[in-house]
Amino acid sequence: MTSIVLAGGGTAGHTSPLIATAKAIVERDPQASITCIGTPKGLETRVIPEAGLTLSLVDPVPLPRTVNLDLVRLPYTLARSVRQARRVLRDADADALVGFGGYVSIPAYLAARTLGVPVVVHEANKLPGIANKVGARFAAYVATTFPETTMRGSRLIGLPMKRSITHPTQTPAEARAEFGLDPERPTLLVSGGSQGAVSINAAVDGAREQILAAGIQILHVLGLKNFTDADTVVQHASGAAYVPVPYVSDMAHAYAAADLMLGRAGAGTVMETAVSGLPVIFVPLPWGNGEQGRNAAELVAADAGWLVEDSSLTPDRLAGLVTSSFADPGRLTRMSAACRELYPSDAADVLAGAVLEIARKKGN
Repeated sequence: MTSIVLAGGGTAGHTSPLIATAKAIVERDPQASITCIGTPKGLETRVIPEAGLTLSLVDPVPLPRTVNLDLVRLPYTLARSVRQARRVLRDADADALVGFGGYVSIPAYLAARTLGVPVVVHEANKLPGIANKVGARFAAYVATTFPETTMRGSRLIGLPMKRSITHPTQTPAEARAEFGLDPERPTLLVSGGSQGAVSINAAVDGAREQILAAGIQILHVLGLKNFTDADTVVQHASGAAYVPVPYVSDMAHAYAAADLMLGRAGAGTVMETAVSGLPVIFVPLPWGNGEQGRNAAELVAADAGWLVEDSSLTPDRLAGLVTSSFADPGRLTRMSAACRELYPSDAADVLAGAVLEIARKKGN
Protein backbone atom coordinates (compact mmCIF):
# COMPACT_ATOMS: atom_id res chain seq x y z
CA MET A 1 0.00 0.00 0.00
CA THR A 2 1.30 3.44 -0.96
CA SER A 3 1.52 5.95 1.88
CA ILE A 4 1.46 9.67 1.13
CA VAL A 5 1.85 12.48 3.67
CA LEU A 6 0.72 15.99 2.71
CA ALA A 7 1.78 19.11 4.62
CA GLY A 8 0.22 22.56 4.45
CA GLY A 9 -2.01 24.86 6.39
CA GLY A 10 -2.81 28.25 7.79
CA THR A 11 -5.23 29.49 5.13
CA ALA A 12 -7.38 28.10 2.34
CA GLY A 13 -4.58 28.99 -0.08
CA HIS A 14 -2.66 26.03 1.35
CA THR A 15 -5.42 23.70 2.52
CA SER A 16 -7.59 23.76 -0.61
CA PRO A 17 -4.92 22.49 -3.05
CA LEU A 18 -3.80 19.97 -0.40
CA ILE A 19 -7.32 18.52 -0.11
CA ALA A 20 -7.82 18.53 -3.88
CA THR A 21 -4.53 16.66 -4.39
CA ALA A 22 -5.33 14.14 -1.65
CA LYS A 23 -8.69 13.38 -3.26
CA ALA A 24 -7.08 12.99 -6.70
CA ILE A 25 -4.48 10.58 -5.28
CA VAL A 26 -7.20 8.37 -3.79
CA GLU A 27 -9.16 8.47 -7.05
CA ARG A 28 -6.09 7.14 -8.86
CA ASP A 29 -5.15 4.67 -6.13
CA PRO A 30 -8.08 3.79 -3.84
CA GLN A 31 -5.74 1.77 -1.61
CA ALA A 32 -3.42 4.72 -0.96
CA SER A 33 -3.01 5.82 2.66
CA ILE A 34 -3.28 9.58 3.17
CA THR A 35 -2.02 11.49 6.22
CA CYS A 36 -1.99 15.28 6.50
CA ILE A 37 0.24 17.46 8.69
CA GLY A 38 -0.86 20.86 9.95
CA THR A 39 -0.58 23.10 13.00
CA PRO A 40 -3.14 23.79 15.76
CA LYS A 41 -3.49 27.44 14.67
CA GLY A 42 -4.64 27.06 11.09
CA LEU A 43 -7.81 26.50 9.09
CA GLU A 44 -6.68 22.89 8.58
CA THR A 45 -7.93 21.85 12.02
CA ARG A 46 -11.45 22.20 10.65
CA VAL A 47 -11.40 21.74 6.89
CA ILE A 48 -9.10 18.71 6.65
CA PRO A 49 -11.14 16.51 9.03
CA GLU A 50 -14.32 17.78 7.32
CA ALA A 51 -12.85 16.46 4.05
CA GLY A 52 -12.55 13.01 5.65
CA LEU A 53 -8.75 13.13 5.87
CA THR A 54 -6.51 12.19 8.79
CA LEU A 55 -4.73 15.18 10.35
CA SER A 56 -1.66 15.12 12.59
CA LEU A 57 -0.51 18.34 14.26
CA VAL A 58 2.96 19.76 14.82
CA ASP A 59 3.99 23.05 16.39
CA PRO A 60 4.13 25.98 13.93
CA VAL A 61 7.51 27.45 13.04
CA PRO A 62 7.14 31.17 12.23
CA LEU A 63 10.00 32.39 10.06
CA PRO A 64 10.82 35.92 11.29
CA ARG A 65 11.87 38.50 8.72
CA THR A 66 13.38 40.79 11.37
CA VAL A 67 15.52 40.35 14.45
CA ASN A 68 13.08 39.59 17.28
CA LEU A 69 12.31 37.00 19.96
CA ASP A 70 11.00 34.52 17.37
CA LEU A 71 14.42 34.58 15.69
CA VAL A 72 16.12 33.76 19.01
CA ARG A 73 13.70 30.88 19.56
CA LEU A 74 13.92 29.57 15.98
CA PRO A 75 16.58 26.84 16.47
CA TYR A 76 14.62 25.34 19.37
CA THR A 77 11.15 25.60 17.81
CA LEU A 78 12.37 24.26 14.46
CA ALA A 79 14.16 21.28 16.03
CA ARG A 80 11.08 20.42 18.09
CA SER A 81 8.75 20.61 15.08
CA VAL A 82 11.11 18.56 12.91
CA ARG A 83 11.07 15.82 15.57
CA GLN A 84 7.28 15.91 15.60
CA ALA A 85 7.12 15.72 11.80
CA ARG A 86 9.60 12.83 11.73
CA ARG A 87 7.30 10.93 14.09
CA VAL A 88 4.33 11.47 11.75
CA LEU A 89 6.32 10.31 8.71
CA ARG A 90 7.59 7.22 10.52
CA ASP A 91 4.15 6.29 11.86
CA ALA A 92 2.71 6.64 8.37
CA ASP A 93 5.62 4.72 6.80
CA ALA A 94 5.59 7.50 4.22
CA ASP A 95 6.60 6.85 0.62
CA ALA A 96 6.44 10.56 -0.28
CA LEU A 97 5.81 13.94 1.32
CA VAL A 98 3.89 16.63 -0.57
CA GLY A 99 4.24 20.19 0.76
CA PHE A 100 2.10 23.20 -0.05
CA GLY A 101 3.80 25.86 2.08
CA GLY A 102 2.94 27.55 5.35
CA TYR A 103 4.48 27.28 8.81
CA VAL A 104 4.16 23.50 8.86
CA SER A 105 6.06 22.83 5.64
CA ILE A 106 9.68 23.60 6.61
CA PRO A 107 9.76 21.08 9.49
CA ALA A 108 7.98 18.55 7.28
CA TYR A 109 10.49 19.05 4.44
CA LEU A 110 13.48 18.77 6.76
CA ALA A 111 12.04 15.71 8.51
CA ALA A 112 11.46 14.01 5.17
CA ARG A 113 15.00 14.73 4.03
CA THR A 114 16.53 13.22 7.18
CA LEU A 115 14.42 10.08 6.70
CA GLY A 116 15.10 9.70 2.98
CA VAL A 117 11.44 10.32 2.06
CA PRO A 118 11.07 11.92 -1.40
CA VAL A 119 9.69 15.47 -1.34
CA VAL A 120 7.20 17.04 -3.75
CA VAL A 121 6.60 20.81 -3.55
CA HIS A 122 3.66 22.78 -4.92
CA GLU A 123 3.84 26.58 -4.92
CA ALA A 124 0.50 28.37 -5.28
CA ASN A 125 1.68 31.98 -5.46
CA LYS A 126 3.70 33.87 -8.02
CA LEU A 127 6.33 34.72 -5.43
CA PRO A 128 7.48 31.52 -3.67
CA GLY A 129 7.33 31.40 0.11
CA ILE A 130 10.44 30.72 2.20
CA ALA A 131 9.29 27.22 3.14
CA ASN A 132 8.84 26.12 -0.46
CA LYS A 133 12.13 27.71 -1.49
CA VAL A 134 13.83 25.50 1.10
CA GLY A 135 11.94 22.38 0.07
CA ALA A 136 12.62 22.93 -3.62
CA ARG A 137 16.38 22.67 -3.03
CA PHE A 138 16.13 18.90 -2.53
CA ALA A 139 12.69 18.04 -3.93
CA ALA A 140 12.13 15.26 -6.42
CA TYR A 141 9.38 17.30 -8.11
CA VAL A 142 8.50 20.99 -7.93
CA ALA A 143 5.22 22.30 -9.36
CA THR A 144 4.09 25.89 -9.83
CA THR A 145 0.78 27.62 -10.47
CA PHE A 146 1.87 30.69 -12.44
CA PRO A 147 4.27 30.86 -15.41
CA GLU A 148 6.27 33.69 -13.81
CA THR A 149 7.20 31.68 -10.72
CA THR A 150 10.89 30.78 -10.71
CA MET A 151 11.93 27.75 -8.66
CA ARG A 152 14.65 25.19 -9.18
CA GLY A 153 13.52 22.48 -11.63
CA SER A 154 9.90 23.59 -11.49
CA ARG A 155 7.08 22.52 -13.81
CA LEU A 156 4.03 24.65 -14.54
CA ILE A 157 0.84 22.70 -13.77
CA GLY A 158 -1.61 25.24 -12.34
CA LEU A 159 -3.45 25.01 -9.02
CA PRO A 160 -5.01 21.77 -7.74
CA MET A 161 -8.72 22.38 -7.28
CA LYS A 162 -11.81 20.49 -6.18
CA ARG A 163 -13.72 18.47 -8.76
CA SER A 164 -16.78 20.57 -7.94
CA ILE A 165 -14.91 23.60 -9.32
CA THR A 166 -13.23 22.00 -12.33
CA HIS A 167 -16.30 19.89 -13.22
CA PRO A 168 -19.33 21.80 -11.85
CA THR A 169 -22.68 20.05 -11.78
CA GLN A 170 -24.96 22.87 -10.60
CA THR A 171 -26.69 25.37 -12.85
CA PRO A 172 -26.65 29.04 -11.74
CA ALA A 173 -30.36 28.80 -10.91
CA GLU A 174 -29.83 25.72 -8.72
CA ALA A 175 -26.89 27.33 -6.93
CA ARG A 176 -28.83 30.55 -6.24
CA ALA A 177 -31.79 28.61 -4.89
CA GLU A 178 -29.45 26.76 -2.53
CA PHE A 179 -28.55 30.08 -0.87
CA GLY A 180 -32.13 31.35 -0.78
CA LEU A 181 -31.56 33.73 -3.69
CA ASP A 182 -33.83 34.45 -6.64
CA PRO A 183 -32.83 31.82 -9.25
CA GLU A 184 -33.20 34.27 -12.14
CA ARG A 185 -31.82 37.51 -10.70
CA PRO A 186 -28.30 38.90 -11.48
CA THR A 187 -26.01 38.10 -8.56
CA LEU A 188 -22.93 39.62 -6.95
CA LEU A 189 -20.79 37.34 -4.77
CA VAL A 190 -18.64 38.96 -2.09
CA SER A 191 -15.92 37.05 -0.24
CA GLY A 192 -12.76 38.21 1.47
CA GLY A 193 -11.28 34.71 1.61
CA SER A 194 -11.36 32.11 4.37
CA GLN A 195 -10.72 34.73 7.06
CA GLY A 196 -13.01 37.41 5.64
CA ALA A 197 -11.93 41.00 4.89
CA VAL A 198 -13.07 43.88 7.09
CA SER A 199 -12.42 46.60 4.49
CA ILE A 200 -14.38 44.75 1.80
CA ASN A 201 -17.24 44.07 4.20
CA ALA A 202 -17.35 47.77 5.14
CA ALA A 203 -17.43 48.90 1.50
CA VAL A 204 -20.28 46.49 0.74
CA ASP A 205 -22.20 47.74 3.76
CA GLY A 206 -21.98 51.27 2.40
CA ALA A 207 -22.78 50.32 -1.20
CA ARG A 208 -25.52 47.79 -0.47
CA GLU A 209 -28.50 50.14 -0.87
CA GLN A 210 -27.39 51.32 -4.34
CA ILE A 211 -26.62 47.79 -5.55
CA LEU A 212 -29.91 46.32 -4.32
CA ALA A 213 -31.84 49.28 -5.74
CA ALA A 214 -30.43 48.36 -9.16
CA GLY A 215 -32.04 44.93 -8.80
CA ILE A 216 -28.76 43.10 -8.15
CA GLN A 217 -28.86 40.54 -5.34
CA ILE A 218 -25.83 39.97 -3.10
CA LEU A 219 -24.44 36.78 -1.59
CA HIS A 220 -21.96 37.99 1.06
CA VAL A 221 -19.52 35.53 2.66
CA LEU A 222 -18.45 37.55 5.69
CA GLY A 223 -16.03 35.13 7.32
CA LEU A 224 -16.68 33.25 10.57
CA LYS A 225 -14.99 35.81 12.81
CA ASN A 226 -16.89 38.72 11.21
CA PHE A 227 -20.40 37.21 11.23
CA THR A 228 -22.71 38.36 14.04
CA ASP A 229 -26.38 38.12 14.98
CA ALA A 230 -26.86 41.50 13.32
CA ASP A 231 -26.04 40.02 9.92
CA THR A 232 -29.44 39.08 8.57
CA VAL A 233 -31.14 38.86 5.19
CA VAL A 234 -32.28 42.23 3.80
CA GLN A 235 -35.10 42.27 1.25
CA HIS A 236 -35.14 45.44 -0.89
CA ALA A 237 -38.20 47.00 -2.50
CA SER A 238 -36.61 46.22 -5.89
CA GLY A 239 -37.01 42.52 -5.16
CA ALA A 240 -33.27 41.98 -4.74
CA ALA A 241 -32.03 40.45 -1.50
CA TYR A 242 -28.84 40.77 0.52
CA VAL A 243 -27.96 37.34 1.91
CA PRO A 244 -25.06 37.21 4.41
CA VAL A 245 -23.46 33.88 5.38
CA PRO A 246 -20.49 33.22 7.69
CA TYR A 247 -18.75 30.61 5.55
CA VAL A 248 -19.27 28.45 2.46
CA SER A 249 -17.82 24.96 2.70
CA ASP A 250 -17.66 24.49 -1.08
CA MET A 251 -17.07 27.75 -2.91
CA ALA A 252 -17.91 26.07 -6.21
CA HIS A 253 -21.57 26.53 -5.28
CA ALA A 254 -21.08 30.23 -4.59
CA TYR A 255 -19.14 30.70 -7.84
CA ALA A 256 -21.92 28.97 -9.78
CA ALA A 257 -24.51 31.29 -8.22
CA ALA A 258 -22.72 34.49 -9.24
CA ASP A 259 -22.30 36.62 -12.35
CA LEU A 260 -19.63 38.83 -10.75
CA MET A 261 -17.48 38.60 -7.62
CA LEU A 262 -15.80 41.07 -5.29
CA GLY A 263 -12.86 39.58 -3.40
CA ARG A 264 -9.18 39.40 -2.54
CA ALA A 265 -6.59 38.13 -5.01
CA GLY A 266 -5.08 35.14 -3.28
CA ALA A 267 -3.86 32.48 -5.70
CA GLY A 268 -6.77 30.19 -4.82
CA THR A 269 -9.40 32.83 -5.53
CA VAL A 270 -7.70 33.89 -8.77
CA MET A 271 -7.43 30.36 -10.14
CA GLU A 272 -10.77 29.04 -8.93
CA THR A 273 -12.75 31.97 -10.31
CA ALA A 274 -10.87 31.88 -13.61
CA VAL A 275 -11.59 28.19 -14.12
CA SER A 276 -15.21 28.85 -13.09
CA GLY A 277 -15.49 31.65 -15.66
CA LEU A 278 -16.39 34.21 -12.99
CA PRO A 279 -15.18 37.81 -13.51
CA VAL A 280 -13.87 39.38 -10.30
CA ILE A 281 -13.29 42.85 -8.91
CA PHE A 282 -9.99 42.05 -7.20
CA VAL A 283 -9.00 44.01 -4.09
CA PRO A 284 -5.49 42.82 -3.14
CA LEU A 285 -4.37 42.76 0.47
CA PRO A 286 -2.86 46.18 1.23
CA TRP A 287 0.21 44.77 2.96
CA GLY A 288 2.89 42.14 2.32
CA ASN A 289 5.05 41.88 -0.78
CA GLY A 290 2.35 42.74 -3.29
CA GLU A 291 1.90 39.15 -4.42
CA GLN A 292 -1.90 39.37 -4.56
CA GLY A 293 -1.78 42.15 -7.13
CA ARG A 294 0.65 40.07 -9.16
CA ASN A 295 -1.66 37.04 -8.90
CA ALA A 296 -4.49 38.93 -10.60
CA ALA A 297 -2.34 40.72 -13.20
CA GLU A 298 -2.97 38.37 -16.17
CA LEU A 299 -6.72 38.38 -15.68
CA VAL A 300 -6.82 42.16 -15.45
CA ALA A 301 -4.55 42.53 -18.51
CA ALA A 302 -6.83 40.16 -20.47
CA ASP A 303 -9.89 42.29 -19.55
CA ALA A 304 -11.18 39.33 -17.54
CA GLY A 305 -11.24 41.18 -14.21
CA TRP A 306 -10.74 44.50 -12.45
CA LEU A 307 -8.19 45.54 -9.85
CA VAL A 308 -9.02 48.14 -7.19
CA GLU A 309 -6.57 49.06 -4.45
CA ASP A 310 -7.88 48.50 -0.93
CA SER A 311 -7.54 52.20 -0.08
CA SER A 312 -9.63 53.12 -3.15
CA LEU A 313 -12.53 50.78 -2.41
CA THR A 314 -15.08 53.36 -1.30
CA PRO A 315 -18.79 52.51 -1.21
CA ASP A 316 -19.52 54.92 -4.07
CA ARG A 317 -16.80 53.49 -6.27
CA LEU A 318 -17.91 49.95 -5.53
CA ALA A 319 -21.55 50.69 -6.24
CA GLY A 320 -20.68 52.42 -9.50
CA LEU A 321 -18.43 49.61 -10.70
CA VAL A 322 -20.94 46.87 -9.84
CA THR A 323 -23.98 48.59 -11.35
CA SER A 324 -22.16 49.60 -14.54
CA SER A 325 -20.85 46.04 -14.96
CA PHE A 326 -24.32 44.53 -14.73
CA ALA A 327 -25.64 47.19 -17.10
CA ASP A 328 -23.38 45.63 -19.78
CA PRO A 329 -24.15 41.88 -19.67
CA GLY A 330 -22.39 41.34 -22.98
CA ARG A 331 -19.11 42.45 -21.43
CA LEU A 332 -19.56 40.12 -18.46
CA THR A 333 -20.13 37.26 -20.91
CA ARG A 334 -16.94 38.11 -22.80
CA MET A 335 -14.99 38.40 -19.56
CA SER A 336 -16.28 35.00 -18.42
CA ALA A 337 -15.05 33.38 -21.63
CA ALA A 338 -11.66 35.09 -21.28
CA CYS A 339 -11.32 33.79 -17.71
CA ARG A 340 -11.75 30.18 -18.79
CA GLU A 341 -9.02 30.41 -21.43
CA LEU A 342 -6.18 31.51 -19.17
CA TYR A 343 -5.27 28.66 -16.81
CA PRO A 344 -5.21 24.83 -16.76
CA SER A 345 -7.84 23.01 -14.72
CA ASP A 346 -6.24 19.56 -14.39
CA ALA A 347 -3.47 20.35 -11.88
CA ALA A 348 -4.81 18.00 -9.18
CA ASP A 349 -4.64 15.04 -11.56
CA VAL A 350 -1.19 16.00 -12.84
CA LEU A 351 0.22 16.42 -9.33
CA ALA A 352 -1.41 13.23 -8.05
CA GLY A 353 0.13 11.26 -10.91
CA ALA A 354 3.58 12.67 -10.22
CA VAL A 355 3.32 11.96 -6.48
CA LEU A 356 2.26 8.35 -6.98
CA GLU A 357 5.01 7.74 -9.52
CA ILE A 358 7.66 9.09 -7.13
CA ALA A 359 6.22 7.15 -4.19
CA ARG A 360 6.22 3.87 -6.11
CA LYS A 361 9.81 4.35 -7.16
CA LYS A 362 10.73 4.80 -3.50
CA GLY A 363 8.75 1.66 -2.60
CA ASN A 364 10.67 -0.33 -5.20
